[in-house]
Amino acid sequence: MPLISRSWRTAAPFAAVALLILTACSPVVTINEAADANNPACAPMMVALPDSLADTKRRSTSSQATAAWGDPAVALLRCGVQAPGPTTDRCVTVNGVDWVIKENGTSWTFTTYGRKPATELILEQNKIPSDTALTQISAAAAKIPSTGGCIGIGDVPTATK
Repeated sequence: MPLISRSWRTAAPFAAVALLILTACSPVVTINEAADANNPACAPMMVALPDSLADTKRRSTSSQATAAWGDPAVALLRCGVQAPGPTTDRCVTVNGVDWVIKENGTSWTFTTYGRKPATELILEQNKIPSDTALTQISAAAAKIPSTGGCIGIGDVPTATK
């Protein structure tokens, strides 16, 4: 009996180290899921996402309604983020999908506007062309029905006396 016990005590640390090494080499990208990631409206969009994005391959992710491209990841997507309200941030329309743009130092965050749940796409600056990425993602994002869109300051009605 002592032989089995001693073997187990010797094997356990090696097994733990092997598991740690295998986990560290895992191709899964860890992304926190959005608050509304389980919204059924995300499903059609998620299955329509491209396998590659601007020459980067799609990778497995750790959370529901998320996607990542590149190794290391240069593009991250989450469906189910809070839809942005009225904003003065820049907005672009790509293939019928409106995206609100925010610069965050080393990355750009693009959030669909006028769609619930909203989708967030984060791109590393100078790693992936945003126009290409938005063009490729917009077809999938359009699977979530539009409830409105961006308007310019000139489109806002002014009060008359």
